[in-house]
Amino acid sequence: MNGNEFFKAYESFCPKELSMKDDAVGLQVGTLDKEFKKVLVTLDIREDTVAEAIENNVDCILAKHALIFRPVSTLVEEDTQQKLILDLIQAGISVYISHTNIDIVDGGINDYFCQLLDINDTEFLSQTSDSNGIGRIGNIEKQTLGEFIVKTKKAFDLDDIRLVSYEKDLNREISRVAICGGTGGSFFKDALDKKADLFITGDVYYHSAHDMISSGLIVLDPGHYIEKDFIPLVAEKLRQLTSGVEIIESKANTNPFITL
Repeated sequence: MNGNEFFKAYESFCPKELSMKDDAVGLQVGTLDKEFKKVLVTLDIREDTVAEAIENNVDCILAKHALIFRPVSTLVEEDTQQKLILDLIQAGISVYISHTNIDIVDGGINDYFCQLLDINDTEFLSQTSDSNGIGRIGNIEKQTLGEFIVKTKKAFDLDDIRLVSYEKDLNREISRVAICGGTGGSFFKDALDKKADLFITGDVYYHSAHDMISSGLIVLDPGHYIEKDFIPLVAEKLRQLTSGVEIIESKANTNPFITL
């Protein structure tokens, strides 16, 4: 299947135009004007991912997080980030990014999270256009915070989770939950405005956590790596939308943090 046709099919589900302003989406390395036989789906592109792609002889990597974050003025092997780019170019492997568009699209990763956590009757957390938005907020069966934490850890296969609160009140009842995968702390006021009892998002900063607590909002920070669910979600979508291309789900662990 030609690469242009392959991503035309993917973009029929997840258009690049949905992405937030100045986001890095679409083709970043190589070309789509070639025959695709194998595509690797991954969250991040790191050393192990590149090695995995080369070992599997893939034609393209579809990743959530951009390989190129800022303008590149040199391409030298001494720079570890630039070496990833060079290795992929030398191997003839293209790179395509699907970032905030997969967060926003109906049936994307935030909707997938809601399914995992049984969050129902959802709406957008923050509007990005007349008909689209990032993050989700909805209702759950009334339960204690402690019960929901157990459910969240199981859903995301977590050993631990950060609770943003001065007190460990696990008996507090919750019934309305907002969620935004990745780094979504800036949307906490949207969660408040929409009457969330609890907000789930990653990478909560120290001072932002103080503001959240002062506002009366309980926040769970499961980390950024819960977005690894991008891999099975997008791989399955590609299998449904395309034919003749082997879709490989990355097994590389790109989580930069270890719980001790």
